[in-house]
Amino acid sequence: MTDQHTPPSMGAPIERIDGRAKVTGAAPYAYDQPVQDPLYLHAVQATIAKGRVTGIDVSDAEKVDGVVAIITSDNAFRLTDIDDPELLVLQSNEVAFRGQVIGGVVAVSPEIACEAADLLHITYAEEQHHAEMDPERGDLIAPEKLDGNAATDTSEGDVDAALAGAVVTVEQTYTTPLEHNNPMEPHTTIAQWDDGRLVLHTSTQGVHVVRSAMAPLFGLDENDVRVVSPYVGGGFGSKGKPHAPAVLAALAARAVPGRPVKLALTRRQMFELVGYRSETISTVRLGADSDGQLCAISHEAIGRTSTVVGFTEQTAIPTRTMYAAPNRLTTHRYARLDVPIPFWMRAPGECPGMFGPELAMDELAEACGIDPIELRLRNDTDTDPDTGKPFTHRDLAGCLREGVRRFGWHDRDPRPGVRRDGPWLVGTGVASSTYPANTMPGSRVRIRHTDGAYVVQIGAADIGTGTWTALTQIAADALDCPTGHVLLEIGDTDLPNATVEGGSSGISSWGSAIVAAVEAFRKQHGDNPTEGAMAEAEAPEDAAAEQFAAHSFGAQFAEILVHRDTGEIRVPRMLGVFSVGRIVNPRTARSQLIGGMTMGLSMALFEHSVMDPRFGHIVNHDFAEYHIAGHADVADIEAVWLDECDPRTNPMGTRGVGEIGIVGAAAAIANAAYHATGVRVRDLPITPDRFVGALAR
Repeated sequence: MTDQHTPPSMGAPIERIDGRAKVTGAAPYAYDQPVQDPLYLHAVQATIAKGRVTGIDVSDAEKVDGVVAIITSDNAFRLTDIDDPELLVLQSNEVAFRGQVIGGVVAVSPEIACEAADLLHITYAEEQHHAEMDPERGDLIAPEKLDGNAATDTSEGDVDAALAGAVVTVEQTYTTPLEHNNPMEPHTTIAQWDDGRLVLHTSTQGVHVVRSAMAPLFGLDENDVRVVSPYVGGGFGSKGKPHAPAVLAALAARAVPGRPVKLALTRRQMFELVGYRSETISTVRLGADSDGQLCAISHEAIGRTSTVVGFTEQTAIPTRTMYAAPNRLTTHRYARLDVPIPFWMRAPGECPGMFGPELAMDELAEACGIDPIELRLRNDTDTDPDTGKPFTHRDLAGCLREGVRRFGWHDRDPRPGVRRDGPWLVGTGVASSTYPANTMPGSRVRIRHTDGAYVVQIGAADIGTGTWTALTQIAADALDCPTGHVLLEIGDTDLPNATVEGGSSGISSWGSAIVAAVEAFRKQHGDNPTEGAMAEAEAPEDAAAEQFAAHSFGAQFAEILVHRDTGEIRVPRMLGVFSVGRIVNPRTARSQLIGGMTMGLSMALFEHSVMDPRFGHIVNHDFAEYHIAGHADVADIEAVWLDECDPRTNPMGTRGVGEIGIVGAAAAIANAAYHATGVRVRDLPITPDRFVGALAR
């Protein structure tokens, strides 16, 4: 709506619009929001894994100077059952897992609240609990549906017969451990009631998702709940819905009318109250002819879920799409245990689900005497094996070939354990990546012209991924104006509805709504709008979804060093090549992709939540013992992408970049470790003890 020479914004590596505010401390995160005369809440948690609370003696805690209120199941406000048992906080005295919220102490400082909580005298009637994963147990369940309404099991052809007739077969079991989201910003909430209206400043990936849950829970109309969250310090999925702490904060605030209540989880509490990734056990069977052409693929997955909410890790989902074979089988089974509730963790399903199959592909390549890259190319497909639909765009082959060129794969000696650099054994490995191109319906955008600029409003979330910047660029392109003429407002339920920031769907979903709103604005007001001109529109439904399968693909390459005497592991080099549609901002996209790859490196070598089944809790529940990759662990990591646009997915041609970077990274490192040592590690994390004894022999 300016002159025709306005340069395009999408594709430009402009700096983060919110960058200066963040580095100067001016960006208000949830706990930073200014409120008058706040109180502080400390969550009281169960110390048994199953049973019920028989009594809470509050007399000593109430004597502590500064304690304002103590809430338990005896005096908490009665919530409405909204078919989400996780949110029915303090509604009974039953205990379903160790760490469950059983009370809260409100005081004038967080230290006083914590001190008083320690003075509560709690008695229990403890029951026998079960917290240990056992794949042989006879009561594994098959859920009716997986996340996104996907089928639990799929079958095509006769896998067993095909495997029996295959020239080459691989059958192995691969495992990934319990892992926990640990965003830089813990889960925080400020809750305040004002004349029956609830205001929540909370760290979330979707303000409207929080409102939609909290309003009926407290018997309120949605207009009586406001949720604000303009800045979020990471989420990785854990902030994709409200969890028990947000409800506890609202309950506590209701007990102290007129006073805001602030709650910030400790790092240890993060391991119990906001979800985690289940361990996975994947039995993978592959059958092929002597040329490596697959005739059968089978992926049978087992994981854990809780007795409270049956969330399931959809581990075998990516196997349905990755490679072509006429005979296919995928299954999911789960153990219901007396443990905390699992939930989304970056690329749920795809991330742990690609580990086993990508190792199995390398094992098959070795058995066939074929290069691992060539094996993957021979089993590439233009049609989605799961649905039979053509892909909107699939260029796994392009990712593999570009990675071969950039990584120097042609110089690789295929024999394991032969390349050395002094005391170090050197290996390289590859694995494929995939993630669906999700677009969620229901987002709306309002545009208003004021003072020569365009105010673009949507209740979207920026969890550190660059939403502030990318949406501004999309709006500027659609409006044909400089980015400086776009004033974006996000992170508030007073703004038009936005879907959750999850499933790498944010830019596709919200950007589509922006384009629709611009089209409505132009139709109503033309190219020269008057002051105050306004329009609002919702993103159209994805018409291509019925005709096409939309997925992104990639290739991960890794070089690894393993010390022949100590088993010490180093990863000096990683490369990811991705086919993800159009890139809105190369600067923020690269940041997301290498962030995902770094998280995959951390998964490969370090992350492992250790459950003590005797007590039903995670014993390494802090950063002293739950190790995450740090700067010293990360050397040369580079992410690149193919130059492409996918117009079938949305008006911008994007497919999302938030999660595909973690998918396949751990498998590439594991394959490189085998190439370096000749020792095949099929269970994460890959630690020095896996090699010491084997290399000594």
